[in-house]
Amino acid sequence: MVNWQDHITTNPEVLLGKPIIKDTRISIEFILERLANGWSTDQLLENYPRLTSEDLKAVYSYPSINY
Repeated sequence: MVNWQDHITTNPEVLLGKPIIKDTRISIEFILERLANGWSTDQLLENYPRLTSEDLKAVYSYPSINY
């Protein structure tokens, strides 16, 4: 199991404090929107090479109470 805290962070100076993938400006919200619009994990990984499959697993395990 992936520990989401190893992959996701917040910073009030980056994207208004939205949860993001560490060392990127890719928000959890952005990833979830793409998935809701029919994107596959392969498409996300191909189009955003800084993302890893572990990052996406962290998004899936990110507690919804924090979002």
